[in-house]
Parts: sequence; structure tokens; C-alpha cells
Amino acid sequence: MMPIVWSDQVRFLLALALSALVGLERERTKASGNPHAVGVRTHVLTSLFGFLLAELHKSGLMAPIAVGLGLVGAVQIVSYWKRTSDGPKGWTSELSVLISFAIGALCVVSEVWIPAAAAVLGTLVLTEKAEIERNVVRLDRAEFLAVVKFLLVTCIVLPMLPDREFTAWQINPARTWKIVVMVSSIGFVGYFLIRKLGGRMGLWVSGLVGGIVSSTAVSVAMGRLAAGEPEKSGAALQAAILASSVMYVRILVLVWLVHPDFGLVLSWRLGAMCAIGIFLAATVPSASSPQGEGGANIQNPFEILPALGFAALFTLFSVATSMVRTFLGGSGLVLLALVVGVVDIDPFILSAVRNSNVERILIVAILMAMLSNTVAKGFYFGMQARSVRRQAFLRYFGWALLHLPVAFL
Repeated sequence: MMPIVWSDQVRFLLALALSALVGLERERTKASGNPHAVGVRTHVLTSLFGFLLAELHKSGLMAPIAVGLGLVGAVQIVSYWKRTSDGPKGWTSELSVLISFAIGALCVVSEVWIPAAAAVLGTLVLTEKAEIERNVVRLDRAEFLAVVKFLLVTCIVLPMLPDREFTAWQINPARTWKIVVMVSSIGFVGYFLIRKLGGRMGLWVSGLVGGIVSSTAVSVAMGRLAAGEPEKSGAALQAAILASSVMYVRILVLVWLVHPDFGLVLSWRLGAMCAIGIFLAATVPSASSPQGEGGANIQNPFEILPALGFAALFTLFSVATSMVRTFLGGSGLVLLALVVGVVDIDPFILSAVRNSNVERILIVAILMAMLSNTVAKGFYFGMQARSVRRQAFLRYFGWALLHLPVAFL
């Protein structure tokens, strides 16, 4: 295909089309009962005005765009002042006109994706006004604060950390925090998916999505549910096993992002363990399809203290892995994997693969950590759910034993 040549003529047509898109949305709003919304003609003419002033700027005249923006802004201020004489109102219509002016100017002086993105996103925001307002009303305060904390640790803390190695163990604060942000972000998405889908779609979807956040937390929550409501024990066991199955996919994605070579070697192994888990969940007898609430009661994963805790564990396991390999060799690393798997495998696995070459002993250690974690989750679930304890132990412990041939193949 021939590449698009963004000539002055094409940019002119683009400016008119993008401003017409915004104007069409405003025209629709006007037809719906908002008499103050300006329509297509005003937006197209405003964009044309911005385009012409930008052309004058290109020819060497001083500050025509700033002067034009000031004139259009003054007109919108007067318009807003007249509209609000009988009471306060929003100024979305006036702001949309300023956006059309900027679109026209940017089509001349910038790359075309900038005005195109501004027009499409602006139109989307204008169109989805009612939906945005409904979501704001439903937004939980704790979730809003979690989003703010997410922006804090990604946009403020991360750039401030030094990106260099410290100590003989090569501890890099910036690199460590990037992994913390990556892991927490995946859990963050899973948390909101649970809030969106869990109650409506039941325990199975909660288990599948909950595995993105924490399969251990899902196992504990489902065991508690099975203990309180024995008639849901089968479905609860299914959800817990499904969450553990998703864990293998989550770990594979994280490992692939940190060290693609490890991801390639682990792909069939973790894929096989995930498939085994799905089979074990599907063969749970007498698992009715639940229609009620299915939330796994998982806390929002993006909090400052859990993030700091993960960073501390990641650093600790990085140092411990290096020390064990130096003084005890591969057997000590496997033993460490079995121990830490009872607690939290993410920081151990990511610290093990971060700066390492692909070695057989590391593959074995990763699978042994998952084996230990699977046994722990079976214990957490089975000790609470008496009615399906035997089924849970057989499935989880059998699943754990299957890690051995996969690890050593």
C-alpha cells in the first residue's frame, strides 16, 4: 500500500472532518434539548479559522495562533457569561469550540495523530456524558484512592528512584519498582474485573479472574464459602482450582515480560499445568451452576503497604537466591523454592529469572515453588471445606505431584 502523503490539502480536509465530528456530537446534543450547544457549522468555521492562522504562523507572522486563541476564548467567555446569567451551568460547549480551534491549528503545525486523537477522544467524552456520571456515582472511595495511589507509585515514585546497581548483589531500586508496578497493575485489572463480573457471572468467573489477583486469596475465600454454605461446596472447589489454573498464565506473562527466554522455556510447562487444573475443575462432581454473588472478597491489590511488602520480598529473595546459589548450589535453591512457595511465589520467581541465564536448575526451582504453593492452597481450602475435603486434597495434592515430571523433563 502507498503511504499517505500529508500534504497541505489533505491536512485541510482532515481539519474540517475532525471538527465536523465534534460538531455533529454537539448538534445531536442540541437536538436532544440543549439549546446552548453549538453545531457543526460553528465548529467547522472555528477549525478553519485556526487552520488559516496556523498557515500565517508558518509564513513567518508573529503569534497569530495565540491572538486567534485569545479572540475565540474571549467570545466563549462572553457566551458563557450570558448563559449563566440565570444560574450556574457547565461550560462544555464553550470548551469544545476551543478544542475545534486547536484541531484546526494542530493540523498544520503538528503530526496528524495529535489533532485526530484529540477529536476522537473529545467526541467520546462528550458522547459518554451520562455513562461517565453514572460511573462516578458508583465509584467507591477506596477504589478512587487506589487509582490515585497507582498514579503516585508509577508517575512520581518510579521516576525518582535511582536506576543503577547497589551492593555486590546488584540491587537496582528502579528496576525492582518497575516489577512491583507491573505485578500490582495486573492484579489491579483483575480486581476491577471481579467487581464488574463477579457478582453477575458467579463463582466460576470470580475464580478465573481472581487468579489474576491472588489464587491463594481465592482459595481461602472459597473454602470459607464452602464451610458456610455446603450446598455450594462443589462450585467453590471449582472456582478455587480455576483460580490456581489462572496463576500459571499470570506467572508466564510476568516471566515473559521480565525475561522472554525463560518465558519461552516455561510456556509448555506452565500451559500443561494450567490445562491440568482446568480438567480437575471440570471433573468436580455435583457442582451446581451458581447464580448468586460470586465475589471472592479480595482486597484491592494496589495499596502502598502491599507494594512496599512485595518490593521488600523481591529484594530479599534476590539476595537469598544469590547467596544460596553461591554457598549451597542448585539443591539449596530448590529447597528455598519449596519453602517460599508456601508464602508467595511471585517475588521469588521474578527475582530468580531477572538477571539469570536459562538454566535447568532454575526451571526446576520455579516448578518446585509452584508445587509447594499448590499444596498450601489445597490445605487452605480443604481444612475449611469439610464436605469436599477429600476431593480437594486428592485434586490439589495429585496436581502438585504432577509438577515433578513436568519440572524434570
